[in-house]
Amino acid sequence: MLSETVQFAELGLVVVDEQHRFGVEQRDALRSRGVRVPHTLVMTATPIPRTVAMTVFGDLETSQLTERPAGRAETITHVVPADNGAWMTRIWDRVREEVAAGGRAYIVCPRIDGDVPEDDAGEDPASDATDSLDGAGEGAGAAREGTDAPPEKPAKRPLEAVVEVVERLRALPALTGIGVGVMHGRLGADEKDAAMQAFAQGRTPVLVSTTVIEVGVDVPEATVMVVLDAEHFGMSQLHQLRGRVGRSNKAGLCLLVTHAEEGSLSHERLEAVAATSDGFVLAEKDLELRREGDVLGTAQSGGRNSLRLLRVLKDADVLALAREDARGLIDADPTLAASPALAEAIDAWLGEREEFLERT
Repeated sequence: MLSETVQFAELGLVVVDEQHRFGVEQRDALRSRGVRVPHTLVMTATPIPRTVAMTVFGDLETSQLTERPAGRAETITHVVPADNGAWMTRIWDRVREEVAAGGRAYIVCPRIDGDVPEDDAGEDPASDATDSLDGAGEGAGAAREGTDAPPEKPAKRPLEAVVEVVERLRALPALTGIGVGVMHGRLGADEKDAAMQAFAQGRTPVLVSTTVIEVGVDVPEATVMVVLDAEHFGMSQLHQLRGRVGRSNKAGLCLLVTHAEEGSLSHERLEAVAATSDGFVLAEKDLELRREGDVLGTAQSGGRNSLRLLRVLKDADVLALAREDARGLIDADPTLAASPALAEAIDAWLGEREEFLERT
């Protein structure tokens, strides 16, 4: 649908589902295909910060469906420190209990293959030297006695990977006799279908997967999800992932396993996800933590912002007042003929940014 070769006779309405999975340019691509700009409806359970900002600016009208679908139980979310051995052991015991009760369990990993270290840009340090890749053990990062050599940097901790976690879980005594399946994006369509069918039917009630299950997967029997290296997922993504459990009258459980230190920004993000199941509340928290980006540009988050002195959440009342004043001025004088200096200033400031005003 986004291909330049696709043509429409008379495009009047565009509906974008799972809005957060598309970029600004992608979401805007269909708007230029018709003679007139079509009406646009974007839907998501997890609005991106830019959307929240545009709502505040008045560029989007919003409708919220705040009730849980009928017949669905609540999903409880907990943050679990990965270095707490007793809690980690309890996780797999809990997975076995859920499976024994007829449930299913998703185990989500950030990578397919192993030996992929944490990104250099990560906010949280790698685990201590005892977990280093070379197995050097405690003290590997210290300067060698009797030398002036600077301390060596500890090896970065490899992220949890599907292919390794599968083998590890199959060898766990807690999961003895329980089938463990595999799901990731490199599998062929038939292999994916077979994996999901085996999971849904209970032949492999534990499924180790990447985020390929994030949307479009509905297994009502799924009651527990364990997200490994949870600090490497976005807040919206975590909210979408945990939506795969609790899709029946049985309560869901989502466990966010993390190496992030308490007090860090990464840990704060995870605690925010655990504290609410409201996607709009999470979007506002996400906006608070990483800002809304530039609503007059393609940056969807970060420090680039058209506002120099205001912040979308903190100053929402000021922005609302400015919006009403602007509307009143335009209603009274659409061409700003009586305010030539203002019209000139607006033209000079907008420049090429004007094309982004209607982008959602």
